[in-house]
This record gives sequence, C-alpha cells and structure tokens, in this order.
Amino acid sequence: MMGGMKKAVFPGTFDPFTTGHQALVERALKLADEIIIAIGINPDKKSCFALDRRIESIEKLYENEPAVTVAAYDSLTTDFAGKAGADFILRGIRTVQDYEYEKTIACINRRLSGIETVMLVTEPEFSHVSSSIVRELIQYKKDISPFVPKETLYILQR
Repeated sequence: MMGGMKKAVFPGTFDPFTTGHQALVERALKLADEIIIAIGINPDKKSCFALDRRIESIEKLYENEPAVTVAAYDSLTTDFAGKAGADFILRGIRTVQDYEYEKTIACINRRLSGIETVMLVTEPEFSHVSSSIVRELIQYKKDISPFVPKETLYILQR
C-alpha cells in the first residue's frame, strides 16, 4: 500500500472482544496506520455485555497504542467507514463458512460504496475462538481467561 496514511475499520459486535480479535488487530497494524475498532449496534441482536463495558475493555487494552481507537455505530458499516475516512474494512476469516459470508458482504460493500475489504485468515491457535463460544462458557460458569485479553476479563468480571 503505497502513499499516505491508511485507515481501517474493523467492525463487529465484539460481545466480548477475544484473543482472536486482538491477534487480528496486531497483524492489521502492519497494513494500516490507524485502526478503528467499530462496535456495531444492532437493536435486533441481544448483547450479553453492555456497550459501554465493551468500549471500556477495548480502550483499556489499547490505551498504549495510539493507532487503535474504538467507536460505536448504528448505521451500515459502509456509511460509518465513509464518514470515518477509512480506506478499507478489516475482517477475520476462521472457517470456509466465514469466507462465504464475508465474501458476499465484501462484494455488496464494494458495490455500495467502493470500499475494499481486507480479509485476514485467523492463525490456527485462534481459529476456535469466537465471542459466541466465550458467551456460552460464561453461561456455564467456565474459565474464559484463555480466550479473552485480561482487560476484557477485568471489565466483564466487575
């Protein structure tokens, strides 16, 4: 990527933010000068953790990384990315199913606004980590510490 500063939007519900998300952001910092972790607000989706707690945990995790910021949005991701001046949308791919879903969304997003999607394949050690699995472990009162950053754990346990 030649030229000026590159800005990425990493959208998701991050309910909660996992070590898989964290690993993706670390890798994406080699591709983008700035990453906005964009928490989508979907009124039809029941969140496990309050929006402010999700924002707080991610901000705490990246408090010493000025290239990463956190924002919430309740619009189409392409509209948010456009307003933010993003050069691309960042997504992680764990499975073939993820790829098929993300490919469809990426094509629609490019058609709608011209924005590209950069998909990073998740490293094998994180391919089994997902927010939904973490929520299920919480429901059954299991230890989630191997699957979330300590900042997430701290905020969630308050």
